[in-house]
Amino acid sequence: MKKTYSLMIHGGAGSVANKTSSLESIKKIVEKGEAMLRKGASSLDVVEKCVMLLENDPQFNAGRGSVLTHEGKVELDASIMNGSDLRAGAVAGVVGIKNPVTLAREVMDKSEFVFLVGKGAEKFALANNIAFEKPPYFITPQRKEQLMNTKKSNHMTLDHTIKDRKFGTVGAVALDLKGNLAAATSTGGLVNKNYGRVGDSPIIGAGCYADNETCAVSCTGYGEHFIRMVMAKTVSDIILYKKVSAQTASELAIKMLINKVKGLGGVIVVDKYGKIGKAYSTEGMIWGSVVKGGEVKAMLG
Repeated sequence: MKKTYSLMIHGGAGSVANKTSSLESIKKIVEKGEAMLRKGASSLDVVEKCVMLLENDPQFNAGRGSVLTHEGKVELDASIMNGSDLRAGAVAGVVGIKNPVTLAREVMDKSEFVFLVGKGAEKFALANNIAFEKPPYFITPQRKEQLMNTKKSNHMTLDHTIKDRKFGTVGAVALDLKGNLAAATSTGGLVNKNYGRVGDSPIIGAGCYADNETCAVSCTGYGEHFIRMVMAKTVSDIILYKKVSAQTASELAIKMLINKVKGLGGVIVVDKYGKIGKAYSTEGMIWGSVVKGGEVKAMLG
Protein backbone atom coordinates (compact mmCIF):
# COMPACT_ATOMS: atom_id res chain seq x y z
CA MET A 1 0.00 0.00 0.00
CA LYS A 2 1.32 3.42 -0.96
CA LYS A 3 2.53 5.51 1.97
CA THR A 4 0.30 8.48 2.68
CA TYR A 5 -0.62 10.95 5.38
CA SER A 6 -3.77 12.72 6.54
CA LEU A 7 -4.62 15.39 9.09
CA MET A 8 -7.84 16.83 10.48
CA ILE A 9 -8.32 19.53 13.12
CA HIS A 10 -11.33 21.18 14.71
CA GLY A 11 -12.07 24.38 16.57
CA GLY A 12 -15.32 23.29 18.17
CA ALA A 13 -18.91 22.40 17.35
CA GLY A 14 -21.55 25.12 17.35
CA SER A 15 -21.69 28.51 15.67
CA VAL A 16 -19.08 31.25 15.33
CA ALA A 17 -19.04 35.03 15.37
CA ASN A 18 -16.04 35.70 13.10
CA LYS A 19 -16.14 33.00 10.46
CA THR A 20 -13.54 34.47 8.12
CA SER A 21 -10.85 34.94 10.75
CA SER A 22 -11.47 31.53 12.32
CA LEU A 23 -11.33 29.71 9.00
CA GLU A 24 -8.13 31.52 8.03
CA SER A 25 -6.53 30.39 11.27
CA ILE A 26 -7.71 26.80 10.84
CA LYS A 27 -6.34 26.66 7.29
CA LYS A 28 -2.92 28.05 8.29
CA ILE A 29 -2.63 25.51 11.08
CA VAL A 30 -3.54 22.61 8.77
CA GLU A 31 -0.94 23.88 6.28
CA LYS A 32 1.74 23.80 8.97
CA GLY A 33 0.72 20.32 10.06
CA GLU A 34 0.62 19.11 6.46
CA ALA A 35 4.16 20.37 5.84
CA MET A 36 5.36 18.48 8.92
CA LEU A 37 3.71 15.23 7.83
CA ARG A 38 4.98 15.56 4.26
CA LYS A 39 8.54 15.84 5.60
CA GLY A 40 8.14 12.71 7.70
CA ALA A 41 7.14 14.05 11.12
CA SER A 42 5.30 11.69 13.45
CA SER A 43 1.54 11.97 13.83
CA LEU A 44 2.12 12.51 17.56
CA ASP A 45 4.35 15.54 16.96
CA VAL A 46 1.89 16.94 14.42
CA VAL A 47 -1.24 16.71 16.56
CA GLU A 48 0.63 18.27 19.47
CA LYS A 49 1.87 21.12 17.26
CA CYS A 50 -1.54 21.79 15.72
CA VAL A 51 -3.27 21.86 19.09
CA MET A 52 -0.54 24.12 20.49
CA LEU A 53 -1.22 26.58 17.69
CA LEU A 54 -4.95 26.43 18.39
CA GLU A 55 -4.24 26.99 22.10
CA ASN A 56 -2.20 30.08 21.22
CA ASP A 57 -5.02 31.59 19.17
CA PRO A 58 -7.49 33.53 21.40
CA GLN A 59 -10.30 32.86 18.93
CA PHE A 60 -10.68 29.36 20.36
CA ASN A 61 -11.62 28.04 23.79
CA ALA A 62 -8.29 26.43 24.67
CA GLY A 63 -5.16 27.92 26.18
CA ARG A 64 -5.09 31.67 25.56
CA GLY A 65 -8.59 33.11 25.32
CA SER A 66 -10.26 30.24 27.18
CA VAL A 67 -13.61 30.69 28.90
CA LEU A 68 -13.69 31.68 32.55
CA THR A 69 -14.78 29.68 35.58
CA HIS A 70 -17.31 30.95 38.13
CA GLU A 71 -14.38 32.50 40.03
CA GLY A 72 -13.11 34.27 36.91
CA LYS A 73 -10.14 31.94 36.39
CA VAL A 74 -8.94 29.93 33.41
CA GLU A 75 -8.73 26.19 34.16
CA LEU A 76 -7.42 24.05 31.34
CA ASP A 77 -7.76 20.41 30.28
CA ALA A 78 -5.95 18.45 27.55
CA SER A 79 -5.07 14.96 26.37
CA ILE A 80 -2.95 13.23 23.75
CA MET A 81 -2.76 9.60 22.62
CA ASN A 82 -0.37 7.55 20.49
CA GLY A 83 -2.07 4.94 18.31
CA SER A 84 0.95 2.69 17.84
CA ASP A 85 1.18 1.58 21.49
CA LEU A 86 -1.86 3.19 23.17
CA ARG A 87 0.31 5.41 25.35
CA ALA A 88 -1.57 8.49 26.52
CA GLY A 89 -1.20 11.56 28.69
CA ALA A 90 -3.76 13.96 30.12
CA VAL A 91 -4.12 16.90 32.49
CA ALA A 92 -7.16 18.62 33.97
CA GLY A 93 -7.92 21.74 35.98
CA VAL A 94 -4.48 23.24 35.44
CA VAL A 95 -3.87 26.97 35.87
CA GLY A 96 -1.18 29.04 34.18
CA ILE A 97 0.02 26.38 31.72
CA LYS A 98 0.61 28.06 28.36
CA ASN A 99 0.11 24.87 26.35
CA PRO A 100 -1.76 22.13 28.23
CA VAL A 101 -1.37 19.71 25.32
CA THR A 102 2.42 19.89 25.75
CA LEU A 103 2.05 19.12 29.43
CA ALA A 104 -0.17 16.15 28.54
CA ARG A 105 2.56 14.95 26.16
CA GLU A 106 5.13 15.33 28.93
CA VAL A 107 2.97 13.24 31.28
CA MET A 108 2.84 10.55 28.61
CA ASP A 109 6.56 10.64 27.82
CA LYS A 110 8.17 11.33 31.20
CA SER A 111 5.99 9.74 33.85
CA GLU A 112 4.48 6.37 34.66
CA PHE A 113 1.05 8.00 34.80
CA VAL A 114 -1.67 8.86 32.30
CA PHE A 115 -3.73 11.54 34.05
CA LEU A 116 -2.62 14.35 36.38
CA VAL A 117 -4.88 17.06 37.81
CA GLY A 118 -4.71 20.50 39.40
CA LYS A 119 -1.82 21.42 41.68
CA GLY A 120 -0.10 18.09 41.19
CA ALA A 121 -0.05 18.53 37.43
CA GLU A 122 1.30 22.05 37.88
CA LYS A 123 4.12 20.76 40.12
CA PHE A 124 4.96 18.19 37.48
CA ALA A 125 5.02 20.99 34.89
CA LEU A 126 7.45 23.03 36.99
CA ALA A 127 9.70 20.01 37.44
CA ASN A 128 9.78 19.48 33.68
CA ASN A 129 10.29 23.09 32.55
CA ILE A 130 6.85 23.48 30.97
CA ALA A 131 6.05 27.10 30.04
CA PHE A 132 3.74 29.07 32.35
CA GLU A 133 1.98 32.39 31.77
CA LYS A 134 0.33 34.78 34.23
CA PRO A 135 -3.48 35.26 34.25
CA PRO A 136 -3.54 38.36 31.98
CA TYR A 137 -2.11 36.27 29.12
CA PHE A 138 -5.17 34.01 29.14
CA ILE A 139 -8.03 36.39 29.96
CA THR A 140 -9.59 38.56 27.26
CA PRO A 141 -12.20 41.35 27.65
CA GLN A 142 -14.66 39.27 25.65
CA ARG A 143 -14.36 36.40 28.11
CA LYS A 144 -14.97 38.71 31.07
CA GLU A 145 -18.14 39.99 29.44
CA GLN A 146 -19.19 36.46 28.53
CA LEU A 147 -18.84 35.30 32.14
CA MET A 148 -20.82 38.26 33.43
CA ASN A 149 -23.67 37.55 31.01
CA THR A 150 -23.65 33.85 31.86
CA LYS A 151 -23.75 34.50 35.58
CA LYS A 152 -26.90 36.54 35.08
CA SER A 153 -28.59 33.42 33.74
CA ASN A 154 -27.25 31.42 36.73
CA HIS A 155 -26.01 28.37 34.82
CA MET A 156 -22.98 26.85 33.14
CA THR A 157 -22.98 26.87 29.36
CA LEU A 158 -21.10 25.78 26.30
CA ASP A 159 -18.85 28.53 25.00
CA HIS A 160 -20.62 28.63 21.65
CA THR A 161 -24.17 28.96 23.03
CA ILE A 162 -23.54 32.56 24.08
CA LYS A 163 -24.35 35.50 21.84
CA ASP A 164 -21.19 36.92 20.20
CA ARG A 165 -19.46 33.71 21.27
CA LYS A 166 -16.30 32.02 20.17
CA PHE A 167 -15.76 28.34 19.55
CA GLY A 168 -15.07 25.70 22.17
CA THR A 169 -12.78 22.68 22.45
CA VAL A 170 -9.99 22.18 19.89
CA GLY A 171 -8.43 18.99 18.62
CA ALA A 172 -6.36 17.23 15.98
CA VAL A 173 -6.08 13.72 14.53
CA ALA A 174 -3.42 12.50 12.12
CA LEU A 175 -1.96 9.56 10.19
CA ASP A 176 1.75 9.79 9.38
CA LEU A 177 3.88 8.23 6.63
CA LYS A 178 4.81 5.30 8.90
CA GLY A 179 1.13 4.43 9.33
CA ASN A 180 0.88 5.64 12.91
CA LEU A 181 -2.19 7.44 14.22
CA ALA A 182 -2.43 10.05 16.98
CA ALA A 183 -5.04 12.32 18.54
CA ALA A 184 -5.04 15.34 20.84
CA THR A 185 -7.76 17.47 22.43
CA SER A 186 -7.65 20.66 24.53
CA THR A 187 -10.21 22.96 26.13
CA GLY A 188 -11.00 25.68 28.64
CA GLY A 189 -14.27 23.87 29.40
CA LEU A 190 -17.65 25.42 30.15
CA VAL A 191 -18.31 29.07 30.81
CA ASN A 192 -19.04 29.66 34.54
CA LYS A 193 -18.03 26.10 35.50
CA ASN A 194 -17.74 25.45 39.23
CA TYR A 195 -16.71 22.82 41.80
CA GLY A 196 -13.68 21.67 39.77
CA ARG A 197 -15.82 20.43 36.90
CA VAL A 198 -13.97 18.43 34.24
CA GLY A 199 -15.42 17.47 30.86
CA ASP A 200 -14.52 14.84 28.30
CA SER A 201 -11.51 16.51 26.67
CA PRO A 202 -8.82 15.10 29.00
CA ILE A 203 -10.50 11.72 29.43
CA ILE A 204 -8.98 9.02 27.26
CA GLY A 205 -11.77 7.21 25.43
CA ALA A 206 -14.27 10.01 25.92
CA GLY A 207 -12.76 13.11 24.29
CA CYS A 208 -9.64 11.60 22.72
CA TYR A 209 -8.60 8.21 21.40
CA ALA A 210 -6.12 6.67 18.93
CA ASP A 211 -5.42 3.08 17.93
CA ASN A 212 -3.50 2.05 14.82
CA GLU A 213 -5.92 -0.84 14.37
CA THR A 214 -8.83 1.53 13.79
CA CYS A 215 -8.61 5.32 13.92
CA ALA A 216 -7.80 8.53 15.77
CA VAL A 217 -10.65 10.59 17.25
CA SER A 218 -11.06 14.03 18.83
CA CYS A 219 -14.38 15.18 20.25
CA THR A 220 -15.98 18.54 20.97
CA GLY A 221 -19.21 19.52 22.68
CA TYR A 222 -20.99 19.13 26.00
CA GLY A 223 -18.52 16.99 27.89
CA GLU A 224 -20.95 15.25 30.21
CA HIS A 225 -22.72 13.75 27.19
CA PHE A 226 -19.46 12.51 25.68
CA ILE A 227 -18.24 11.00 28.95
CA ARG A 228 -21.44 9.03 29.37
CA MET A 229 -21.10 7.70 25.83
CA VAL A 230 -17.33 7.04 26.06
CA MET A 231 -17.59 8.75 22.69
CA ALA A 232 -14.11 8.58 21.19
CA LYS A 233 -13.74 4.87 21.99
CA THR A 234 -17.25 4.26 20.69
CA VAL A 235 -16.21 5.62 17.28
CA SER A 236 -13.16 3.33 17.30
CA ASP A 237 -15.27 0.31 18.27
CA ILE A 238 -17.78 1.00 15.51
CA ILE A 239 -14.94 0.88 12.97
CA LEU A 240 -13.44 -2.22 14.60
CA TYR A 241 -16.61 -4.28 14.79
CA LYS A 242 -18.77 -2.95 11.97
CA LYS A 243 -15.90 -2.57 9.47
CA VAL A 244 -17.23 0.77 8.23
CA SER A 245 -15.55 3.95 6.99
CA ALA A 246 -14.47 6.86 9.19
CA GLN A 247 -17.39 8.92 7.89
CA THR A 248 -19.99 6.23 8.53
CA ALA A 249 -18.59 5.58 12.01
CA SER A 250 -18.78 9.30 12.80
CA GLU A 251 -22.38 9.50 11.69
CA LEU A 252 -23.40 6.35 13.58
CA ALA A 253 -21.71 7.58 16.78
CA ILE A 254 -23.41 10.97 16.64
CA LYS A 255 -26.75 9.26 15.98
CA MET A 256 -26.18 7.20 19.13
CA LEU A 257 -25.21 10.35 21.04
CA ILE A 258 -28.50 11.99 20.09
CA ASN A 259 -30.68 8.94 20.68
CA LYS A 260 -29.19 7.89 24.01
CA VAL A 261 -28.36 11.16 25.80
CA LYS A 262 -29.65 13.93 23.51
CA GLY A 263 -26.00 14.91 23.20
CA LEU A 264 -24.60 18.12 21.73
CA GLY A 265 -21.28 18.16 19.91
CA GLY A 266 -19.20 16.60 17.19
CA VAL A 267 -16.32 14.31 16.29
CA ILE A 268 -13.44 14.29 13.81
CA VAL A 269 -11.82 11.04 12.72
CA VAL A 270 -8.88 9.80 10.65
CA ASP A 271 -8.80 6.06 10.08
CA LYS A 272 -5.84 3.74 9.44
CA TYR A 273 -6.27 4.15 5.67
CA GLY A 274 -6.03 7.94 5.85
CA LYS A 275 -9.72 8.51 5.22
CA ILE A 276 -11.46 11.17 7.32
CA GLY A 277 -14.87 11.47 8.92
CA LYS A 278 -16.84 14.09 10.80
CA ALA A 279 -20.32 14.48 12.23
CA TYR A 280 -22.05 16.76 14.71
CA SER A 281 -25.39 17.37 16.39
CA THR A 282 -24.99 21.15 16.73
CA GLU A 283 -25.67 23.75 14.04
CA GLY A 284 -22.15 23.39 12.72
CA MET A 285 -18.51 22.57 13.36
CA ILE A 286 -15.37 24.37 12.24
CA TRP A 287 -12.70 22.07 10.86
CA GLY A 288 -9.82 21.74 8.46
CA SER A 289 -8.16 18.80 6.75
CA VAL A 290 -5.71 17.37 4.28
CA VAL A 291 -6.59 13.88 3.04
CA LYS A 292 -3.92 11.53 1.71
CA GLY A 293 -1.55 14.38 0.96
CA GLY A 294 -4.15 16.25 -1.08
CA GLU A 295 -5.67 19.73 -0.92
CA VAL A 296 -5.78 21.66 2.35
CA LYS A 297 -9.34 22.61 3.27
CA ALA A 298 -10.97 24.68 6.02
CA MET A 299 -14.72 24.50 6.45
CA LEU A 300 -17.59 25.56 8.69
CA GLY A 301 -20.25 22.90 8.55
